[in-house]
Amino acid sequence: MRKLFVFAIAFVLGNTALAQGDDPVIMTIDDKDITKSEFLQIYLKNNNDPKYDKASLDAYMELFKKFKLKVAEAEDLGYDTVPKLVKELNGYTKQLALPYLVDSTKIEELVKEAYYRTQNEVRASHILIRVTPSASPEDTLKAYKKIMALRDRVVKGEEFAKVASGPNGSEDPSATSNAGDLGYFTAFQMVYPFEDKAYNTKVGEVSMPFRTRFGYHIIYVQDKRPARGSIETAHIFISARENEGGETIDAASKKAEEIYQLLEDGGNFEELVKKYSDDPSSVNKDGKLPPFGTGTTTRMLTAYEDAAFEIPNDGGYSKPVQTDYGFHIIKKIKRHAVPPFEDMQDNLESRVSKDERSKQTQASFVNKLKKEYGFKDKSAKGSKWFYNNLDSTFFTGNFSPAQIKKDKPMFILDKKKFTQRDFAAHLQSNYRGLRKSSEIKGMVDDQYEEWEKKTILGYEESKLADKYPAYKALVTEYHDGILLYEIMSDMVWNKAMKDTTGLKEFHAKNSSKYTWNKRFDADVFECNTKEIADDIHTMITAEGGDTLKISAIVEKINKDSELNTRHRNNKFDVEKTNYIENQNLKKGVNPVYKFNDKFYVVRVADILAPAEKEFSEAKGAVTSDYQNYLEAKWLEELSTKHKIVVNTEVLYNLGK
Repeated sequence: MRKLFVFAIAFVLGNTALAQGDDPVIMTIDDKDITKSEFLQIYLKNNNDPKYDKASLDAYMELFKKFKLKVAEAEDLGYDTVPKLVKELNGYTKQLALPYLVDSTKIEELVKEAYYRTQNEVRASHILIRVTPSASPEDTLKAYKKIMALRDRVVKGEEFAKVASGPNGSEDPSATSNAGDLGYFTAFQMVYPFEDKAYNTKVGEVSMPFRTRFGYHIIYVQDKRPARGSIETAHIFISARENEGGETIDAASKKAEEIYQLLEDGGNFEELVKKYSDDPSSVNKDGKLPPFGTGTTTRMLTAYEDAAFEIPNDGGYSKPVQTDYGFHIIKKIKRHAVPPFEDMQDNLESRVSKDERSKQTQASFVNKLKKEYGFKDKSAKGSKWFYNNLDSTFFTGNFSPAQIKKDKPMFILDKKKFTQRDFAAHLQSNYRGLRKSSEIKGMVDDQYEEWEKKTILGYEESKLADKYPAYKALVTEYHDGILLYEIMSDMVWNKAMKDTTGLKEFHAKNSSKYTWNKRFDADVFECNTKEIADDIHTMITAEGGDTLKISAIVEKINKDSELNTRHRNNKFDVEKTNYIENQNLKKGVNPVYKFNDKFYVVRVADILAPAEKEFSEAKGAVTSDYQNYLEAKWLEELSTKHKIVVNTEVLYNLGK
C-alpha cells in the first residue's frame, strides 16, 4: 500500500525530463523554493489534457499547496529523521539510482539478448532446494550437497518429474502438482539467473546447480521453440477447485458443458459471461483477461495457454478446459506475433535497466568511472598491512579500524583518498558473512575488490542529483510521498479510526446523511424460463411451502440443469436493484414477472421503510467522512502555521 500511495498521492514525475537552464521560482513555502520545472512536470503528469487558463492553473495550484503544506508539516515535526522512514527512503533511493549505475554498451547487448529470448520460448522443469541469501556456509553447503544428490539421481536414469515430486525432492510447493514443470516461458518471466540458465542449457540436458535468491536449482530443459507471440482472450469461468470434492467438480463440469452447448446453439458469448461466469474481475469486461504470452509479464496456467493458442480463428472459442481452479470456456480475441526489434527496443531497454540482469553492467561501468574520475590504484602497498596483521581472530569480530596507525590510501578517485581505515570499516561490518576457514590473503583480496566497486559506485551515486535533474526530482517525490503517507496516517486516517467517541459524535450530528432506502428482505429466484418460474412459485405457495427449505427447491429445479435457476437471499435496496426497482412487490410470494429475458419469483419476508442507519451500519461511510473533516480542519491550521507565497507571474505564463 505504501508504494501505491507514493505513486498516487506524491505526484510521481515518471520519466519526464526536467527543464534545464533558467528555472524561476513558482512558489515558496517557509522560505523553501519550488521551481517552475518541478510544478510543471507534476502538473503535466496529472493532466492528460493540460489547460493553461487562469482557472485551471489556480485550481491545480490549490491542490499542490495542500500537498506541500502537509510535507512541510511532516518535516517540521521531524518525520524525515525517523529511522524507519530514513531507511525506507534510502532503499527507494538505491532502487532509483540503479538505472544510472550501468554501462549503456552492456545494456545494448542485454537488450538484444532479451529480444532473442522474446522470439524463442523454452520449456523447463526445475528442482529447488531452498537456502536464503544470508545462510551460513554450513547451511549453504548442506543445500548444495542435497541438490547435487538429486541431480545425480536424474543423471543416473531416474525420471526428473518423479525425483522433483517425490519424497525429499523439490522444495518448491508447486512440485507436488506440476512435478517441477514450469511450462514454456520467455524473457522477463523468471528471475534472470533462472532464465539465463534455462536458455543456456541444451534440450534434454540437466544443468549443474545454480543459485538464485530462492536457493539452489537444477533445470531440465524439455523443449525450445519459436515464440507463439501474445494473445488476448476472454473466458466464461465456472469455479471448482481441485480440493472441493468430486460432486462440486462434477456439477461445475456439467454446468460448463451446458453453457458450451448454449454457445453452440447460437448463444452470445458476452451475454453468457454476464449470466454465468464466476470470475468477478472479468464478468463486467465481457470476460476479457490481460494479454499473456511473449512480451508480457502475465502467465496463465499451461492448460489455459495451450487451449487458447489452439483456437484457430479470432472470435472462436474452446470446449470447456479444466484447470486447478475450475472450468474455462475460452474465446480468442486476437493473437499478436512478436513485434520487430525496433518496436520493442524502448520497452526492452526500460525493462533491462530495472531487471536483475542490469547488475552485469556494473563492472564495465566501474571501469568507465575510474577513467572519468582519474582513478589511481594504491592497493598493492595498502593491502600489505591487512595480509600481515589479520589472523583467525578477525572472523570472531576481534578487529577494529583503530588498529591502523598510518592510514595509507588504498585508491584515489576524483582527487579524494579512500584509505585503509575506510576498507577496514568495510571488513568490520562484513566479517560475519565470511568463512572462518578462508585464507587471509585471498579473503582480503576478494573483499577489497568488492569494497572498491561498492565505494566507486557509491561515490557516483552521491553525484547523481547534481548530474541528473530527473533523478533528483524522483528522489524528492519519493521523499515527499513517504512523509505524506506517514503524517496522513497519524493525523487523519488512523486518528479517525481510533477515535470511536469522535466518530459517534460525528455520526450523531450528521445522522440524516446516513440512511437506508426502502428495502425488501426477500428470497429471489432468477429463472431461465417462465415454466421454471411457475414451478418454483407453485412449490413456495403450496401448503407447507413456507417451511420448505430453499436449498431443496434449488436442488430439485436444477436437477437436470445448473442453469435453470439462481437463488439470492438478502435485504435488497429497491433503488439499487434493477430487477426489483419498478415491480411493485408486496409482502409474501409475488406473481412471476419478466425482466431482461429472465423470469423472477420473489418472496418478500418484510418491507423495510427508509430509515437512518445505526452507527454500526454506517461506520464505513462515517469514518471516511470524518477523515475528510479532520483533514480539512488540519489544513486550516497548517495554512496559518506555514507561509506560502505563489509567484502568479510565473504560474500564469506556464503555457506560453
